[in-house]
Amino acid sequence: MNHVLVVDDEAEIRNSLEEILREEGYSVACAASAGEAMTMLQDAPYDVVLLDIWLPDRDGLEVLGDIRRMPSESRPEVIIISGHGTIETAVKATKLGAYDFLEKPLSLDRTLIVLKNAVEARRLRSENEEFKRQFSANAVLTGDSVPLKALRQQIRLMAPTNGRVLIYGESGTGKELIARAIHAESLRRDRVFVELNCAAIPEAHIEAELFGARHAVQAGGHDHRGMLERADGGTLYLDEVGDMSLKTQAKVLSALDDQMFTPVGGSQPLRVDVRLIASTNKDLEDEIAKGNFREDLFYRLNVVPFFVPPLRERKQDIPLLAREFLAEFGRQYGRPRIEISEEAVDTLTAYHWPGNVRELKNVIERTLILNPRVLRIERKHLPPLTQKSGARASGEFASLQQARDAYEREYILKKIEEAHNNISHAAELLGLERSHLYRKMKALDIVVRE
Repeated sequence: MNHVLVVDDEAEIRNSLEEILREEGYSVACAASAGEAMTMLQDAPYDVVLLDIWLPDRDGLEVLGDIRRMPSESRPEVIIISGHGTIETAVKATKLGAYDFLEKPLSLDRTLIVLKNAVEARRLRSENEEFKRQFSANAVLTGDSVPLKALRQQIRLMAPTNGRVLIYGESGTGKELIARAIHAESLRRDRVFVELNCAAIPEAHIEAELFGARHAVQAGGHDHRGMLERADGGTLYLDEVGDMSLKTQAKVLSALDDQMFTPVGGSQPLRVDVRLIASTNKDLEDEIAKGNFREDLFYRLNVVPFFVPPLRERKQDIPLLAREFLAEFGRQYGRPRIEISEEAVDTLTAYHWPGNVRELKNVIERTLILNPRVLRIERKHLPPLTQKSGARASGEFASLQQARDAYEREYILKKIEEAHNNISHAAELLGLERSHLYRKMKALDIVVRE
């Protein structure tokens, strides 16, 4: 359903437009002033704003300027309406970014045509921006190992179908990237890819996020479009689906069967055309046995299973990934080309990587941050934990204290990273006084730019 905000100080026009547009299938909200309209735009997304040029508190063209400065992903198209329209005003509004200009009294037919075109323009803009943010499938699947080659082949075979996909893999293996690669090679690649992390959203909110919510206008609420509605025509990716509650699982099962669902608080069901991709780091058959996951939902999701290997099972890819991440963060931090020694590559390859590709990427970024003037990464620049297996074999830790210091240094660096280099926050995470943490950092040769 498309969402329209009508901004006009004349109650008769607001009420008339609201009634007509609702009959045409739009979700409509109204505002009588610029201030009220801007507050509503901050609280909820809209596809189109019908904006009167004469408002009691501000000039409509000034409001248009404010809307045009909104972030692109939340910025609606704006149709200016006016009872005192001139060619000069219409040209000025268009130059400021208005989609079109309508004169009062409004022609119903023209209003509906312009509105329909504006909604389509907003959809195309949104999808184009989403496509730009999405990666190239070839760049994501970096590596020449046998498991990666097999995974690429499976994507080429299965992506063009509409079969539901369930991706298995440990945390950090890149399940989301595989989902995006499947979408990029599917028949829906020109439509939107929408992601919902089931583990990151509180249970009380996940149904509204997934199915949307409809609120009574009298209560001052705004409709919220769920992920299923936003993914209509494209792909919906449910990350860590094993963390979804049984109640939500039942609603997902119903939506999969009919491609229909009813938003929370709504009365009218919505029909969608969505390809579903899900992922999990859990053994869902074990979760079924424990009563935590519905068996019927499992069989509907598990049409095409994908297994993403952990990084320790494709060590051949580690040098390629490390150099790719070095290039990526080198560009991000404005650094010249960074090299890495063979000894450092061997150290990375020997490590067991419990956090998989995500951990490798974090280690490379941290190494660059902590060594801002280094143009060649050597083994000594790498965090101690990555040297753990090689160090044990060579007896590099001469004492228990040396090993303890290495692990303590790595743990502190991890918490500083979680705190985004905010030392005060890192001290709270560690349960230390800020001054105590600074002493520890000095003793362990940790340098961080806040």
